Amino acid sequence: MKKTLLYEQQLKLNAKMVPFAGWEMPVQYKGILEEHKAVRENVGLFDVSHMGEVLVSGKDSVRFLQKICPQDISKLETGRAVYCQLTNEKGGIIDDFITYRLEQEDKEKYPKYLLIMNASRIDEDINWFSRNALNYDIVIDNQSHNYSMLALQGPKASALIEKMGLKKEKQPKYFSIKKTHLDTVSLYIARSGYTGEDGFEIIAGNQVIEFLWHELLINGKEFNIEPAGLGARDTLRLEAGLHLWGNDLDENTTPVEAGLSWSVAKDKKERYNGKEVILSQLGIKNKGLYDVKKQFIAFEMVDKAIARHEYEIYFEDKKIGQVTSGTFSPTTGKNIGLGYIYYDKIALTSLNNSNVTCGTIIQIMVRNKMYNAKVVKRPFVEKHTRI
Repeated sequence: MKKTLLYEQQLKLNAKMVPFAGWEMPVQYKGILEEHKAVRENVGLFDVSHMGEVLVSGKDSVRFLQKICPQDISKLETGRAVYCQLTNEKGGIIDDFITYRLEQEDKEKYPKYLLIMNASRIDEDINWFSRNALNYDIVIDNQSHNYSMLALQGPKASALIEKMGLKKEKQPKYFSIKKTHLDTVSLYIARSGYTGEDGFEIIAGNQVIEFLWHELLINGKEFNIEPAGLGARDTLRLEAGLHLWGNDLDENTTPVEAGLSWSVAKDKKERYNGKEVILSQLGIKNKGLYDVKKQFIAFEMVDKAIARHEYEIYFEDKKIGQVTSGTFSPTTGKNIGLGYIYYDKIALTSLNNSNVTCGTIIQIMVRNKMYNAKVVKRPFVEKHTRI
């Protein structure tokens, strides 16, 4: 089992460690509810060094990225970021990741991109890159072993970063990245995250990450900072209605079926893996006939029960789908969940327009008993990310 460079520091803070994606990671420190509240009201610090950092550069870097994902990377400006999926030939999601276009160094002729990917998918992603990189003049540089990453999330994150030496007017805008210094340490800082709150993801060399961790916790005392673990990270992302690969996304689910049509470039000319399937599902290729097999939904429990991953969803006494994620929402005080309903089980009239819509009462099978739930819109909690 792998350990991040902050493993010993986390033990000193009484972290409860659990296996996750081949790593030993902190699930909580003081408690999930307290850490969740800290992020919503003040600021929380996560060690996300298990995530992958891969650089793509070279003459054909743009053309290569255009081939492997549905987003239009050619429109990405220097210093900006975009949410992407890595799709297979059937349009299924091999992984989802953030792509940053970095500023070019003096001697660099071509754009360089930083891809932040899920820990459990790094090897699979690199393998897929290699299989798709033939005849492309590119360099794929997996730097995951050299970089560590921290996520500083919450409404007071910006004030803490300012205290560390980066004035607010110099901080990156939402979904942007810049190379800068914090407390004399050279690093990348991106305004992004996985919580629905304003915040930053800090990518730095392994040799300085322990120093940064301590400095952020010391300087953050003024802002009631709390170290936070995977438990709070999951409740926060669920309240924000964000997907988790392996639960809500997989290689048999397309971006359209996952409710991610907004992240697919509709006018992109280049062919990418799964393009025909995805355009068919969008109704672009088939004159308005939508070829989707399932639909992503959000729901909140009406009856007192918590829906968990792989629980069955019913409608009018018929099994129509499955829960992919579910938890208690500390912010709303409700039990919430995400899942899919399958179109071979229900009537479909148009894309995202079936007889199961917002306000519809469905049932979740929990320990062999039916509990009512109501289909609702995402997110469950208002996001505060577009600063």
